Amino acid sequence: MKKHKCGWCVGDDLYEAYHDKEWGTPIYDDHSLFEFLILETFQAGLSWITILRKRENFREAFDFFDYKKIAKYDEDKKNELLQNAGIIRNKLKVNATITNAQSFLKIQEEFGSFSKYIWAFVDGKPIKNKLKNHKEAPANTPLSNTLSKDLKKRGFKFVGSTVVYALMQATGMVNDHEVECFRYNEV
Repeated sequence: MKKHKCGWCVGDDLYEAYHDKEWGTPIYDDHSLFEFLILETFQAGLSWITILRKRENFREAFDFFDYKKIAKYDEDKKNELLQNAGIIRNKLKVNATITNAQSFLKIQEEFGSFSKYIWAFVDGKPIKNKLKNHKEAPANTPLSNTLSKDLKKRGFKFVGSTVVYALMQATGMVNDHEVECFRYNEV
């Protein structure tokens, strides 16, 4: 018998693998949180499958999301990235990635880790929603509005409420798996 999955991923092998193994799983390590933060900022205005298909290219282009290195990128590295056809070549998003790495380091300094900072918004544990259908999931919430405003205040770019809510879903801060999905209780 085939396991029930969230409707948004069905029909694409890459989407289904991402759904089955990653999406909605609580992530507490800073490196993975940074990767998702950057991928979500690049996703703004695009579909997530576009980002997933380019994910390995992003990893290679951005030094496997080493935020300490990215925070020091210079004009030559920016230009190299803007010539890389394997990623989304958006100058504002490339610049935002560098700015976000710098802001990420400041949060680590202040809170001990980015994980402690971001998970404090949900008291350290996932919010478990009860969606019957993935289409019921909101694009943003009052909580993602609050987190977005705080990130912006701390210098982050491309972190609007919708991007932040997608980050919260991807990193398990919010469980938006359909209640019938086999992953709902796993995460």
